[in-house]
Amino acid sequence: MKYDVVVVGAGIAGPIIARNVARKGYSVILIDKKWAIGTPKQCAEGISVKVFEKYGIPYDRRFINREVYGAKLYSPSGYELEMRYKDVSGVILERKVFDKMLAYYAAKAGADVLARTEAVDVIRRDGRVAGIKAKHEDEPVEIYADVIVAADGVESTIARKAGINTYAPPHEFDSSYEYEMLIEGYDPDLIHLWFGNEVAPRGYVWVFPKDEDRANVGIGINSDNPQTAKYYLDKWLGENRIPAKKILEVNVGVVPVGGFVKELVKDNVLVVGDAARQVNPMHGGGMGEAMEAGTIASEWIIQALEEENITLLQNYAREWWEKEGGRLEKILKVRKITEKLTDEDLDLFIQLLSGADAEKIAGGNYFEVIKALLKNPKVLMSPRRMKLLRQLL
Repeated sequence: MKYDVVVVGAGIAGPIIARNVARKGYSVILIDKKWAIGTPKQCAEGISVKVFEKYGIPYDRRFINREVYGAKLYSPSGYELEMRYKDVSGVILERKVFDKMLAYYAAKAGADVLARTEAVDVIRRDGRVAGIKAKHEDEPVEIYADVIVAADGVESTIARKAGINTYAPPHEFDSSYEYEMLIEGYDPDLIHLWFGNEVAPRGYVWVFPKDEDRANVGIGINSDNPQTAKYYLDKWLGENRIPAKKILEVNVGVVPVGGFVKELVKDNVLVVGDAARQVNPMHGGGMGEAMEAGTIASEWIIQALEEENITLLQNYAREWWEKEGGRLEKILKVRKITEKLTDEDLDLFIQLLSGADAEKIAGGNYFEVIKALLKNPKVLMSPRRMKLLRQLL
């Protein structure tokens, strides 16, 4: 088989690229190793409502499980910070449907789509990657293409086989464990997040509502922790007297929260999404980041094909690092400093943040929040807190 572009991985970035490039009339094939695209989910399923218009995705009730109006944060000692808006701020998706529909949009745009097709190696000709070797329903298949996109997740076989260094130390990953379960007592119009070194080391516990009494209840912690994420989640459920007897689904995953891949393009191979560690290091969200990276990548793929100049693909790496990479590296710096915060610090900061500052948190404006905290007398009186916060600016 010969195509202009082969995209490996039908998560978020892959279908965005396949759709955008196919719309321009180029031959594209999108493959995914799963039997059913979108299954199993490895995500809390929450995303900003802004992405639909920004990335040309229909606001389709088939995959929008619930609209939410903000978030509620809980400190280790139970102090609360509520961020509630008049308008819908985000949605809880049904990822099993959402991912499949993204692949559907790619197919409608003209791309070929093959599920249960696992990329196992690259094909080289004259020292250059000319395509991929794959197994489609256990039968070997070779797919040749001018451009190869590695959107195949954290362990990215294709990026590694193409010679791109994707290594990151274990500390740059979080381990996540999640139940979809029946749960009551939490406002279903908000997402809920619990913080604390004994609650979720370096991470948080989340409740993302899907119905009035059903939610994704999960946790993310540093992957090099001696205890498992499941241990901490079950501990939290027990301490809050939440019976774990109505569990509808269990999801386990590894989330990159640092270790960004430096070499995003090698000749005619691009790496995007989780494969490139393009994830927000603070909250571990990767869907919006993957959409942005996929959009930038697809624009340069189209231009490279139009001008028959593969070297133009390098502009994807340049543009992503200029627009997104620098921002995420600053957020990574914030994450590394917040790892040093004590539970007493977290209690104090959540108490001090005003409603206006809460909006800045929701918008990801951590630096304005830090500036506001530095003005507070309770922070000014603590040299250690002052030093930590100043390191973030």
